[in-house]
Amino acid sequence: MSKKFRVGILGATGTVGQRFVELLEGHPQFEVTALAASDRSQGKPYREACAWRLPCEMPARVSTLAVSAPQPPLDCDLIFSSLPGEMARETEEAFARAGYPVISNSSAFRMDEDVPLLIPEINHEHLALIKTQRKTRGYERGYIVTNPNCSTIMIALALAPLHARFGVESCVATTMQALSGAGYPGVASLDVIDNLLPYIGGEEEKIESETLKILGVMADGGVKPADMRVSAQCHRVNVSDGHFGALRVKLARTVELEEFTDALASFSALPQELRLHSAPARPVIVRDEPDRPQPRLDRDAGHGMSVTVGRIRRDAVMDYRFVALSHNTVRGAAGAAILNAELLAAKGRLV
Repeated sequence: MSKKFRVGILGATGTVGQRFVELLEGHPQFEVTALAASDRSQGKPYREACAWRLPCEMPARVSTLAVSAPQPPLDCDLIFSSLPGEMARETEEAFARAGYPVISNSSAFRMDEDVPLLIPEINHEHLALIKTQRKTRGYERGYIVTNPNCSTIMIALALAPLHARFGVESCVATTMQALSGAGYPGVASLDVIDNLLPYIGGEEEKIESETLKILGVMADGGVKPADMRVSAQCHRVNVSDGHFGALRVKLARTVELEEFTDALASFSALPQELRLHSAPARPVIVRDEPDRPQPRLDRDAGHGMSVTVGRIRRDAVMDYRFVALSHNTVRGAAGAAILNAELLAAKGRLV
């Protein structure tokens, strides 16, 4: 077996940082060797610094690692970052400049023209931006690759097979997003019990802009955004994990229901071809029951890496409507970044 890549996690004590630790335990390619977090955690063993919130035991080997400051150097070959946006830009830039590949879950660099906003099943060609990024920013070995917003990943994975086969002209998306998407402790209990919050700061704008970049194509050394319109409304609901979206789409041509459903159900791409460790066998799962998907029943589909689609119907205003569900801290965050790193490894970009 080849030597594993040594991994450092920035923001290791937070909600997504803990999910990184869980998903990387026993990974065939990656081994956690460095953990970094805020001042109050530094110097402590991870088991003391981290209030572990996942429904599994903290991995014993990682529990004894001392938490470091989120600055280079760290004892690792690559960086996974789950830093909050206000910290991420300066810190991730410092690691990339110091020679580390940075695979980021943060929003800080997503819309920069020379930074790949990557979903491996959709736009692996965008990794060509790494060369541009190194040239424009003066990085010698390091670089930054980002994964999208948690709801954007769900929406883009549902739209990608439709756009590839039929062309999507417009999409209206209404999301109902889980509490874990707000981190810990997240939303105050008295705000969300017997209630729904019709606003998540910045979320709608992220979906509307990121989706166009992800579904765009490489042209003239950059990404030409997809020629479609996306409108989003986002809501926080009293569900622990699992973001849910109600989508309506207008297509570039007339499509029969069977064609529409088949485009989603048969979707497969490079990660499945390469059999990447975290890639689900079916990136998009179509269910035909009238009451599915549901967060409690379907968020863990494909080990949390599949998007589940259901209630596909013709629409009286647009062409079709359907609902989609994904696990927001797995496919929507840590799992997405790990899959990105697996693709980078397969492409020889972590050497």
